Amino acid sequence: MNRQQGKNTKTIRVLIYGRVQGVGFRFFVRRCAQQMNVGGWVRNRGDGSVEIQATGSDEEISIFVARIEQGPETSRVDSAEITELREVRAWEGFEIAPSTW
Repeated sequence: MNRQQGKNTKTIRVLIYGRVQGVGFRFFVRRCAQQMNVGGWVRNRGDGSVEIQATGSDEEISIFVARIEQGPETSRVDSAEITELREVRAWEGFEIAPSTW
């Protein structure tokens, strides 16, 4: 996917807290992103949270966020901190990035 930086395209950073490591959460996020044509990455953080950066249209991002806030059945999402980044990033696809231990 080569994401164009249109006027309704945005990049967000999401921090997800809860039982989100060791339960397939990153793979779930990648699958959702691929289904929604959202580019970016997901990774585990040393504090037990999961960090996501994602770029898509307003509609794609809204649906993507709603899905990841639910998470897979094996997870429990307690909270999500969502920040819109000033710079719209263009990614080729969506990947699982190395953890930040």
